Amino acid sequence: METLSHSIAASSSAKLTLPLNDNVSHRLLHYRLGFSSFNLRTLRSRRRSRVFSKVECNQQSFENNNIDFSDPDWKSKFQQDFEKRFKIPHITDVFPDAHSFPSTFCLRMRTPVNEDFAERYPSDEEWHGYINNNDRVLLKVIDYSSPTSAGAECIDPNCTWVEQWVHRAGPREKIYFKPEEVKAAIVTCGGLCPGLNDVIRQIVITLEIYGVKNIVGIPFGYRGFSDKDLAEMPLSRKVVQNIHLSGGSLLGVSRGGPSVSEIVDSMEERGINMLFVLGGNGTHAGANAVHNECRKRKLKLAVVGVPKTIDNDILLMDKTFGFDTAVEEAQRAINSAYIEAHSAYHGIGVVKLMGRSSGFIAMQSSLASGQVDICLIPEVPFHLHGPHGVLRHLKYLLETKGSAVVCVAEGAGQNLIEKTNAADASGNIVLGDIGVHIQQEIEKYFKEIGIPADVKYIDPTYMIRACRANASDRILCTVLGQNAVHGAFAGYSGITVGICNTHYVYFPIPEVISHPREVDPNSRMWHRCLTSTGQPDFF
Repeated sequence: METLSHSIAASSSAKLTLPLNDNVSHRLLHYRLGFSSFNLRTLRSRRRSRVFSKVECNQQSFENNNIDFSDPDWKSKFQQDFEKRFKIPHITDVFPDAHSFPSTFCLRMRTPVNEDFAERYPSDEEWHGYINNNDRVLLKVIDYSSPTSAGAECIDPNCTWVEQWVHRAGPREKIYFKPEEVKAAIVTCGGLCPGLNDVIRQIVITLEIYGVKNIVGIPFGYRGFSDKDLAEMPLSRKVVQNIHLSGGSLLGVSRGGPSVSEIVDSMEERGINMLFVLGGNGTHAGANAVHNECRKRKLKLAVVGVPKTIDNDILLMDKTFGFDTAVEEAQRAINSAYIEAHSAYHGIGVVKLMGRSSGFIAMQSSLASGQVDICLIPEVPFHLHGPHGVLRHLKYLLETKGSAVVCVAEGAGQNLIEKTNAADASGNIVLGDIGVHIQQEIEKYFKEIGIPADVKYIDPTYMIRACRANASDRILCTVLGQNAVHGAFAGYSGITVGICNTHYVYFPIPEVISHPREVDPNSRMWHRCLTSTGQPDFF
């Protein structure tokens, strides 16, 4: 039987396409190709301008997006295509005659909901706390005047402003599930991340406010749907009341799992008609496959995702839960590395942080600490050796400062180390240890040139993943959990909830999982990081 990860890979390659207006993937393609595609002298001069990749890749994007800019109606056609792509799936797409009911979610009505609803639900017609289905949130808020502007994301060569609207999240006045008929399930997949318990808690609490009595947790990710030794866990407010006070996941996590067909079979057998999936890109691809299979079988079932990635690499969203906590906790490791380096003769501290393909944690942590001299991320290639390499700059730092701190994302510099040719249960390539490699190369370099160097290496990955969420992330988790439930009761499925321009929105899952979100090397935030560290280009 085909595994879930194989199904996801097949589904993704066949159905997921890059958004038409997403220039980041094209822009970063030049970096991904490595140095062989460029003359180093040309590359060096282009990097000094800070705009070369943006301009070139914008042009590539303009040529490949199949838009005829000579057509006077291209803007309206683009917007129509955008609205079609970002239309969120609804139960009425499959069941046009699906009956709706007045919402049982009303914060003016605080008495317990009766078990016998008698085809009518208690509501307050005067309560104005519902979201209109036509409410929208603006996806992009900066009107760039030129493709050469820092961080510019343009649709056409003239950077024409085109409004792009996405669906606002929140409770609707009409719902499409009777609470007494709902069996809701929650599953957490992938690796650990601060805030998982907070999201689980809020989903359960909000479901109970709607009147749902039958709530279960699926243990250890998608595996829990097929492993007969793993029993579903009954959940209630009493069970989850204090789980947010500790890290980890009440339900446990795992990677991979059974086939999509087996998962849907299990959901049918258990009578589950609401599924809340907490996970990253791969987990969401699985959730979307489950959603499509349910539609194929004409099941009245809502599948809603909550993005969980400590790397902050989900497209179109301001941030994902756990990221703020990771940046805050990383300060401890960076500060320890600084103290070790500063206290030693020619001390060098090396800190490796999370970030398989996105350097957001390393970048933000370096910016926040003010103690990092060199920040290395996957999106920006670098040389260790040579006149413009990292090692030569470390020598300069020891000569001028006496110590140095290096912060490196786990996915950085993979072209410098031997490939493992292995993959984990989710299908992710197992990365080589760039942190250890850099530590060894530093020690070797300074030994060869006869300069003493005291190198300390710190990898706080699992300490950060396992800690409880901070206040900022707990608020984010609370709102995401609540809005996931609101979306399910509103009849939406195959969606995920996120924060966009400080507002909470619903996205169709395929639009956020086509590829990981990555740091734009021409963005203002990366420029701010370079200003803080004072590092040169390592070419």
